[in-house]
Amino acid sequence: MATCPPYPTHPSHPAGDVGTLRHAHWWQKKWVRYGALITLLTLSGLVILALVREQTGTEGFLVGLGLAVLPVPLLIAAFRWLDRVEPGPWHNLLFSFAWGACAAALIAIVANSFATRWIATATADPSHADTLGATVIAPIVEESAKAAAVLLVFLFRRRDFTGIVDGVVIAGVTATGFAFTENILYLGTAFGTDQLTGDRGIASVTAATFFVRVIMSPFAHPLFTVLTGIGFGISALSAQRHRVRRVLVPLSGLLLAMGMHAMWNGSSTFGEYGFFAVYAMFMVPAFALLTWLVVWTRQRELRTVREELPAYGVAGWLTPAEPYALGSMRARRLAREYARQRLGGKPAGRAVAEYEAYATSLAFLRHRGRRGRAGADFVVRERELLHELWRRRDVARPALDHAARMTAPPVPVMAPPWPVYGVYGYPATPAYPGYQAAPYPAYNPYRT
Repeated sequence: MATCPPYPTHPSHPAGDVGTLRHAHWWQKKWVRYGALITLLTLSGLVILALVREQTGTEGFLVGLGLAVLPVPLLIAAFRWLDRVEPGPWHNLLFSFAWGACAAALIAIVANSFATRWIATATADPSHADTLGATVIAPIVEESAKAAAVLLVFLFRRRDFTGIVDGVVIAGVTATGFAFTENILYLGTAFGTDQLTGDRGIASVTAATFFVRVIMSPFAHPLFTVLTGIGFGISALSAQRHRVRRVLVPLSGLLLAMGMHAMWNGSSTFGEYGFFAVYAMFMVPAFALLTWLVVWTRQRELRTVREELPAYGVAGWLTPAEPYALGSMRARRLAREYARQRLGGKPAGRAVAEYEAYATSLAFLRHRGRRGRAGADFVVRERELLHELWRRRDVARPALDHAARMTAPPVPVMAPPWPVYGVYGYPATPAYPGYQAAPYPAYNPYRT
């Protein structure tokens, strides 16, 4: 539960960790793990760069790179918009994109090529091997490689992975990185084919590949992997005692991702119009359904903020208007703008943004605690978040109070049944000499 201000002093280290920190092995140190991860991703990036350039040529690689980068900012912006309620650390998104573009893409290229060649050698039927590799091997390998990034964030950044939206964002950004590298390969190869055949313009293979992969289906890979992310998000919401559910739900999401990926890759074998049939009957409805799900989840998160934070207002940590303002994205934006314009420029705006993020994390933490899903460090984590809020209260409170007044719904005013001067034809004459009517407040900042 919340305690009254001033904020409690939080311990310098969680209880029970002293021995672990004192006797930590060298491979458990943070700089060692970060260094190993950066080295792995860098080497994977260099190898995948060499492989793609070898297959497409330098000119084809540059053309593929220029075309493949076009949908990336839009997809990243969409996932960042979903993550605005409780923004995750930028380094988690950077890791996810790098893993998808480098490590997952390298695993997919090597494993798919090896499996396809082995099937072709075993069956002596290269065309059958290509079809089997695209519809069976590729979905299993690629979705497993992308799911590894979601699993790593889920295991090692558990504080940042608290629900479905976090799973969707991490999975979507990972798949965006993977699709980026894959599009370079496909578009660069198509450009090389056009160089040999002399095709140009709309009739070229490059234009057709660009239309299918970048215009029609830029969301294909994110759509598949988001199913895995939703599974991990549901697992994050499950109580610790539900161990079977916490394992089976992510696996079910991964299997669904593989199945949809296999259907998408195999659509070309369903006849002349198989691709368009699968696109219209499965891909578009699935995309619409998942979009509705994540937007609904985002709104539910805002409702959780409005419902959980008033307890801290009663204890004196927050003002009565803050839970309402923090539960509205428009009010949050207005608070940041007000802080930048009136309270100290960009540093003040940054402080308000951090205050909003910490308050949201506090609401989610309390929500998990009330449902018995909080970890053993609940008290320590709550005190840390309250400490961060208290440090920024001088800037954040006036900004959020202003935003609450600007966005709260107007108070309904009923007309009295007796005559009022200036209404219904009565002259607007003062009731007595020197009388001045007091303005009625147009907004109620405390209405939640």
